[in-house]
Amino acid sequence: MTQVPDRPTVDGLEAKWSQRWEADGVYRFDRSAVREQVFSIDTPPPTVSGSLHMGHVFSYTHTDNIARFRRMAGHEVFYPMGWDDNGLPTERRVQNYFGVRCDPSLPYVDDFEPPADGGDPTAVEARGELTISRRNFVELCHLLTAQDEQAFEALWRQLGLSVDWSLTYATIDERCQRVAQRSFLGNLERGEAYQIEAPSLWDVTFGTAVAQAELEDRERPGAYHRIAFGRTGTSGPTSDTASDTANGPVNDAVNGPAHDTVEIETTRPELLAACVALVAHPDDERYRPLFGTTVTTPLFGVEVPVVGHRLAEPDKGTGIAMICTFGDTTDVTWWRELDLPVRTIVDRRGRIAAEPPPGIHSAAGHAAYERLAGRTVGGARQATVELLRASGDLVGEPRPITHAVKFFEKGDRPLEIVSSRQWYIRNGGRDADLRDALIARGSEMTWHPPYMQARYANWVEGLSGDWLISRQRYFGVPIPLWYRLDRAGAPIWDRPLVPDDTSLPVDPASDVPDGYEESQRGQPDGFVGDHDVMDTWATSSLTPQIACGWSEDEDLWRRTFPMDLRPQGHDIIRTWLFSTAVRSHLGHDSAPWRHCALSGWILDPDRKKMSKSKGNVVTPVDLLHTYGADAVRYWAANGRPGTDTAFDEGQMKVGRRLAIKLANAGKFVLTMTGGALPAEANRTAPAVGNALDAAMLAELANLVRSATDAFEGFDYARALERTEQFFWRFTDDYVELVKGRSYGAQGEAAAADAHLALTVALDTLLRLFAPFLPFVTEEVWSWWRNGSIHRCAWPDPDEIAAPAQHGAADAFELTASVLGEVRRAKTEARRSLRVPAARVTVSASPSDIELLETTRRDLIDAGRIEELSLAVDDAATRPVVNAVLAPQAP
Repeated sequence: MTQVPDRPTVDGLEAKWSQRWEADGVYRFDRSAVREQVFSIDTPPPTVSGSLHMGHVFSYTHTDNIARFRRMAGHEVFYPMGWDDNGLPTERRVQNYFGVRCDPSLPYVDDFEPPADGGDPTAVEARGELTISRRNFVELCHLLTAQDEQAFEALWRQLGLSVDWSLTYATIDERCQRVAQRSFLGNLERGEAYQIEAPSLWDVTFGTAVAQAELEDRERPGAYHRIAFGRTGTSGPTSDTASDTANGPVNDAVNGPAHDTVEIETTRPELLAACVALVAHPDDERYRPLFGTTVTTPLFGVEVPVVGHRLAEPDKGTGIAMICTFGDTTDVTWWRELDLPVRTIVDRRGRIAAEPPPGIHSAAGHAAYERLAGRTVGGARQATVELLRASGDLVGEPRPITHAVKFFEKGDRPLEIVSSRQWYIRNGGRDADLRDALIARGSEMTWHPPYMQARYANWVEGLSGDWLISRQRYFGVPIPLWYRLDRAGAPIWDRPLVPDDTSLPVDPASDVPDGYEESQRGQPDGFVGDHDVMDTWATSSLTPQIACGWSEDEDLWRRTFPMDLRPQGHDIIRTWLFSTAVRSHLGHDSAPWRHCALSGWILDPDRKKMSKSKGNVVTPVDLLHTYGADAVRYWAANGRPGTDTAFDEGQMKVGRRLAIKLANAGKFVLTMTGGALPAEANRTAPAVGNALDAAMLAELANLVRSATDAFEGFDYARALERTEQFFWRFTDDYVELVKGRSYGAQGEAAAADAHLALTVALDTLLRLFAPFLPFVTEEVWSWWRNGSIHRCAWPDPDEIAAPAQHGAADAFELTASVLGEVRRAKTEARRSLRVPAARVTVSASPSDIELLETTRRDLIDAGRIEELSLAVDDAATRPVVNAVLAPQAP
C-alpha cells in the first residue's frame, strides 16, 4: 500500500493516468483470446473535419462505459477507433482552411507547397482562392486530416476512452481503400452493384449526386402559383388505373371559361418547360373525364397528356398537378411508372439549360425559353411568373406558403433532380425479397432500447430506390473501374475493366488498366477511368470488415466478427446502421453485430438538437479543463439509452463533487483501516459480527446485482444511478454510524468488523464506479492495490454478503432513517449536528425495535444521543422518532 495523500485531488489525473494506461497496455487487445471470450465493438469513426463537440463526448462515453464494464466482467474487449476522414465535410474544411479550389483538369505539381497562410481566414480572403489539381487537393486533405486526427485522439485520451490505440484506422487510408474497393467489386461480381443513367438528387453547391438517406427536409418560404393549361384533345397514356370515362363531360371543378382550361397549383412554375403531363387521382370524379385527353402548356405550347396515378392528392391545391422532369422525387416515380418522356431543363449548376427541351417548336415558345436560359432556378421562377402574368395564364397572384424543401444534409441550397450516370448498390428499395431479408436481419440484433428496431424497419419499408453510392467529388475512395472507348471515343459502360485484387487500391484517374498504356487514356479504342468516388457511407458501412480484418487478417476476423456491439446515434439508423447491415447481408449472409445501442441527441437550452449546422454546439475542451473528465463523463452517463438529453453544466458540477467525495471517502477508509481485505484466495463473503455491517454489506451485494443487470441490458445510466444513490447513503449514513466504532469506541473486535465492512465497501464501490469515473477510481485504487482497477474483476455479490445476511438488509436502512430524523430535529432547531440529543424516543414495530437494539451503540454515537429509548408499538407501520435536544448554552 502506497501512502495516502494528505489532500486528495482530482486535478491533473487525466494526464497522469492516460500516460500510465498507454505505457502499461491496460486496454491492449489480447489476440490470443478465443471468440467466446471477446467482446468486439464497432466504434463509430467520427468525421474528422474540425473540432469535437459535446454530442461526440455524450455518445462515445456511453460506449466506453459498456467497454469498461465488459472488460471487468471478464471479456477481452476489442475496441478500435477509426477516423471517417473522407467526404464533403473534409473537402469543405480544406477549401476554407487553405483557400484552395480543386480543378481536375489541371496537372499535378510535384513540388507543390501547402499555402503558408492556411488557417488564417483574413490572409486567405485577401489573396483569393488558389486553383490546384485533384492530386494536390487530395494531398492537402490528407495533411489536414492527419492534424485533426491527432487533436481528436488527444481529446479522447483526456476523456478517458479505453480504446486500444494500436487499432486505429482512417477510412481513406490504403488498407481501408483496399477493403472498400474489394467489397464493391464483390457487389459488382454478384450483380448487387450496377450503373445506370437515371434521374438522381443533385446538390448544385457541391456538384454531386446525393443518396436518399442523406436528405433532410427544411421549412422554407414559397408560394403557390395557380396556372391555366389550355385543353386540346385526346392523347395516348391515360392512367395507372383504368378509366372508363376518358372522354366524358367535364365536371364543374375543372376551371376556366367554358371549361377550356385546367388549372393547377405549383410551387415551381419555372419548370413549366419541363412539364410532360398533368396528373390526378384515378378516383377523382372531377378529373376522370380528362384522362386520355391532352392540354397545352402555357408559354411554351407543348401538348401533354392528362393521366391518373394513385400518388396524386385530391385535397392538395386544385387536385391536379403537373409532372415535370424533374421537380421532386414523386415526379420521378410518375415519370417511371407512367413511361413519360424526359424534358430536363435544370443543369448540374442549378441553372436553366441553354438549349430548350424537346417539344418546344413555336417561335413564342422559343422566345419564352430564351428569357429563362442561363438563369438560376430562383431567377427563372421570377421570370416565369412575369411571363405568365403578361400572357394571362397566371390565375390571381402567388399565394405565400411555408413548406418542406429537400436539402442534402450538409448542403446550403435546395436539391435539384438531374439525369446522370451513377453507381447503385441494391438495398431492397426495388426488391421486395431483399427488403424483407434486411428487415429480418434487424430481428437478429438485440436493440437497446428495443423500440429503436421499429425505426430501422420503417426506414427499410419506406425505401423508394436503391443506394446511390457514387459521388462527383475528389477526396474519397475511387470507384475501381475503367471503361473501354469505342472507335469514336465513347465509353462502353456495360463492360467495365476490373483491376486484379492484388493491385488494390487503385485510382483509375492516374492508374492504368492491364493491357493498356497511359498514352491510350481518353483516346479512341483506348480507355477512360471512372472519375467518381464512393459515398463516404460506402466506406463507413464496412467498419466491421475494416476493424476486424476481413480479407486482410483472417485470424483477427474469426475472433471478432460478427461484432458484439454497434453503438451510435439514433439519427443515423437510416444511414450508417442500415448501410452496414446491407453490406454484411450481401457480403457475409450475416447480421454485422449482436447488439445495437442507440444514443440520443444533445439538446441546447431551447431543447433544439446541437449541431454544427445550427451553430449551437458546445466544445468540450473548456469543460474538461474546468470540471475534469470524470465530471463530464458523469453528465454524459446520466443520459439514458436512446433518450435526448439537455446539455447541463450543473450536472458536471455534481459529477465533480462526486469524484472529490469518492477520493475523500477513500482517504478516510484507508487511513482508518489500512486497507486490509480477506485473502485473495478466499473469495467467500467476509464474516462480520455486527448487524449494521452485515446489513450494509447485504445491501451492497444487492446493489451489485442491480448494477450488473443494468449493464447486461446496456443501461449504463441505471447502473450509475443506483450506485450513486447507495454511495451517498454510505458516506452520509453508514460512515457516520460506524465512525465511533472504527476509532475503537466499542472495542477492538467491533472496530475490526467496521474496518472490514468499510474496506469491502470501498473496494466494491470503486469497481462499480470505475466505468463512469475512470480517473479518480484508478487514483484511489493505486493507493492500496496493485495493477489497474480497469483490469480487475467486476464485483461478485456472493463475495460481499453471504446469503444468510441478506435478510438483515433492513437494519442499515432502518438505523439510517432514525439517524436522519435526529439530524432533521437539530436542523429545524438551527442547532449544529454536533449538539447532543438529550433524549431520543423511538416507537416502532417489534421487528424494527429488535433490529434497532442491534445497532443501538452505533446510533447513539452517530447521533450524539445521551439517552435512547426504544418502545414497541404493535400498530406502528414505520418508526416514530421524538428527539429532545440538550439545552442551548446561554
